[in-house]
Amino acid sequence: MNRQPKIPGTDHPITIEPSGVHVVVRSGEHVVADTTKTPVLREAGYPPVYYVPLTDVDQTLLRPSATTTYCPYKGDASYFSIGDIEDAVWTYADPYPAVAEIAGHVAFYPERVDITATES
Repeated sequence: MNRQPKIPGTDHPITIEPSGVHVVVRSGEHVVADTTKTPVLREAGYPPVYYVPLTDVDQTLLRPSATTTYCPYKGDASYFSIGDIEDAVWTYADPYPAVAEIAGHVAFYPERVDITATES
């Protein structure tokens, strides 16, 4: 597999900026994350993604997964499961320099957990 990093540009833009919203992530009855310090990553034609600081996540609910993926713009991703919801969370522990701001953050699949974002 070619692991040559790609740099975001006009053909594949990526921006990361403060979201200015209060994000709460729930899985069933559990509040998995609650924060007002969530940057939002916008990438090409994909939906925006909130990256939650790991310090604002109830890490006791996360179970490491064996799943890994690779993005030529962000790097290697690892995953966590929440209860019986497999691979509900992903993180880039050592992202490429162009997206370094997402280090120490996790993102959630909105179809696997409940994500509420309200103006702060």
